[in-house]
Amino acid sequence: MNLFPINAGNFKLDGGAMFGVVPKSLWQRTNPADANNMIDLTARCLLIEDGNRLILIDTGMGNKQSSKFFGYYHPWGDFTLNNSLKQHGFHKDDITDVFLTHLHFDHSGGAIEWNSNKTGYQSAFKNAQFWSNIDHWKWATQPNNREKASFLKENIIPIEESGQLKFTTLPDNDILKNSELGFDIFFANGHTDKQMIPMINYKGKTICFMADLLPTVGHLPLPYVMGYDTRPLLTLNEKESFLNLAAKNNFYLFLEHDAHNEIITVKQTEKGVRLKNIHTSQDIFY
Repeated sequence: MNLFPINAGNFKLDGGAMFGVVPKSLWQRTNPADANNMIDLTARCLLIEDGNRLILIDTGMGNKQSSKFFGYYHPWGDFTLNNSLKQHGFHKDDITDVFLTHLHFDHSGGAIEWNSNKTGYQSAFKNAQFWSNIDHWKWATQPNNREKASFLKENIIPIEESGQLKFTTLPDNDILKNSELGFDIFFANGHTDKQMIPMINYKGKTICFMADLLPTVGHLPLPYVMGYDTRPLLTLNEKESFLNLAAKNNFYLFLEHDAHNEIITVKQTEKGVRLKNIHTSQDIFY
C-alpha cells in the first residue's frame, strides 16, 4: 500500500464560525486571522494505492461554481486536485474509488464537473465508484435548513445519475471494521449525520483521515467545536471518544483542513488530550 497527500486547493473561512463559542483571543493563538477575521484552510485529500485499487478520499470544492461563489471562500495558492494527482504520477481517470466522508461542498464538489460544452454535469472520475452511506445520502438530499447551503444539488444528484454510486455498510456501533474499501470507518454524527472517518492500517500505523471531526490542530480542546456542526454536544462527545482512542493507540491523525499541519499524534495530559507531535506526509508516507 502507498499513501499520497492530494491538495485540492486552499481557501479561507471566518475564524469565529470555525470555532463556535470559543473567543477569538483563544483560537487565534493556533489559527491567526487576517484583517477580515478569515483563517487559512485547505482541502487536503488522501490517495490510497492498494493493489489494483486507487482510492481517493474526498475531492475538495471543485471548480464549477461561479466566481461570486468562490469569492466567499477566498481561494489562495495554486494547488488543484488535477495538478496534485499529476505530481504523484496519476490522472483522475486512474481512480477506481472516490470515498466521500460527507457531502458538504468542500468535500464533494470535485466529484462532479461541467460537461465539455457546459450544458450539464458529468462525473469527474469516469472509472470510479463513489462511496457514501444510505443514511447520510438521505440527510444530504433532503437537507435541513441549517445545512442547505452546504449540500449543493449539482454536487450530489449527478453522482446518483452517473450510476457510479455505492453505499458502505452501516455499523452496529461507532466503528465499521474492514469496510468494503479495506479500512475501518468511524461514524460521527455531530457535524452532520453519519460523517465517515477512515482508519487506515499502513505499515503498522493507523492513519485516520479526520475530515470535520478535527479540522485543525487548534480544534483539539474538546469545547473547540465548529459553529457549522449541527449537534455540537454530540461532536464534543465523539471527539472525546476518538481522541482518547487516538492517544491510547498512537494513531496518526491526517488533517484535511489544517493548511499548515498535515499529520499529528496526540497524548493524554492533565487538561485532556493534547498535541504530541507534528509530522509531514514525507515523514510518514515515504
